[in-house]
Amino acid sequence: MKLIETSKGILTNCMALKAGETFLVVADEPKRELGEALWEAGKQLGAEAVLMIMQEREKSGQEPPVAVAEAMKQSDVVICATEHSLTHTKARKEAAANGTRLATMPGITADMFLEGAISADYAQVKVLTEQVTEMLTKASTVRIEKAGKSLHFSIAGRNGVPSTGMYVNPGESGNLPSGEAYIAPVEGHANGQILVDGSISGIGKIDTPLLLTLENGRITNAEGASAERLLQILGDQDGRMLGEFGIGTNDKARITGVVLEDEKVYGTIHVAFGSNNTFGGTIVAGVHIDLVVKEPDVYLDDHLIMKSGQLLSK
Repeated sequence: MKLIETSKGILTNCMALKAGETFLVVADEPKRELGEALWEAGKQLGAEAVLMIMQEREKSGQEPPVAVAEAMKQSDVVICATEHSLTHTKARKEAAANGTRLATMPGITADMFLEGAISADYAQVKVLTEQVTEMLTKASTVRIEKAGKSLHFSIAGRNGVPSTGMYVNPGESGNLPSGEAYIAPVEGHANGQILVDGSISGIGKIDTPLLLTLENGRITNAEGASAERLLQILGDQDGRMLGEFGIGTNDKARITGVVLEDEKVYGTIHVAFGSNNTFGGTIVAGVHIDLVVKEPDVYLDDHLIMKSGQLLSK
């Protein structure tokens, strides 16, 4: 019952679901229970609620079945509660372009439904997220420093993307729970090293840091306990290209091992490798893997905007 009541709050406050609207829940076998709670909540709110259960995808960024993609385009409101992310898919992009209000919940757990990031003041999250998004859009270069390692890349000409947790207008989409500003780096320009010490999507929380070396936008070396598994997930093609840089803006989010919440934690940044064609980039890799870094220093155009994870005033 609590899952249903929480779901009703999410649908009302974050999605502005109204009676009579077409509401689609896309779930897979691992997330069936949460999908059913969302469907029941939508039904109780008077929406024309539909639940589609698909087979679990193999990895984040993999497209859903054609029937699911078509249903997403034809719905007023969609929530995707799945094990692997549908955020960076053509299906999500086309649904939003068609006017669907859409939230993705990759890896969502019952605990995350009831605690942590979902309980944030989303009006407050929205303000901070939009401020950081504007900073990213105006900047041309990024430098991330941590533990003596430095990674730098270009974001010139790219627009920041806000994931505010509030998708109330036609075509708005993002994660729930949410709270991040992100951008697609210019392909082929990232050089240096980055120390990942938070979590990795598809792997979870990491106990020992992972050191990645990038040359011309591509991972050329990975050292650490998670290195081999990460490279296996990314494959040996464009999955190893830097595709995203993001900054967490949700002060209630926790590092749990599920990147959906981890990448929203205030005080963290994340980088992702693989597809970014759905938010301003050119990489189409069939995979998108996020890696979370705790308490880094971040420079935009050589101006320090984050010190040990704390955002400095503009």
